[in-house]
Amino acid sequence: MNIRETKVKDLYILEPIVHGDNRGWTMESWSKKTLEEAGLYYNFVQDNHSYSAHKGILRGLHFQLGDAAQAKLVRCIRGAVLDVAVDMRKGSPTYMKWEAVELTEDNFRQLLIPRGFLHGFLTLTDKVEIVYKLDNYYNREADRSIRWDDPDLNIDWGIDNPILSDKDRNAPYLKDSDIDFYY
Repeated sequence: MNIRETKVKDLYILEPIVHGDNRGWTMESWSKKTLEEAGLYYNFVQDNHSYSAHKGILRGLHFQLGDAAQAKLVRCIRGAVLDVAVDMRKGSPTYMKWEAVELTEDNFRQLLIPRGFLHGFLTLTDKVEIVYKLDNYYNREADRSIRWDDPDLNIDWGIDNPILSDKDRNAPYLKDSDIDFYY
């Protein structure tokens, strides 16, 4: 597996080595040992699977507060997404910086997002499926969102009018939120 650094501290793109022939392909999508050899330590406890029916659906920016924060390993297994992570760890050298990575069923890339980040994605095709590992369980009381189009973040999603849930449409701006992550 190739582990690539991004311009945002502690955010990595994982590129599995895919072995294929006329029958199809196989790959190792996750190896605790491989990541630990690279100095990355995660104990994933939950897997989630998300389906989005249409191109132009934007989910996020989501996070969980405090001790309920979650690291994620995100992979697109059907279709394509623009996956975005924003460093919200106060004191981090890349505080409020974001990275956008295209994850597709064909490129096999995964985005390894540490705790203390906002996360969201935009579907680039119809019929998108995302799977992701989490290192902490979902906590409804700690669940929060920030507006996808917050001017303080200035994320280039490449879309003006995405399809949003009510939760994401009504999410607060960063300046009105209660984010409490520290580096």
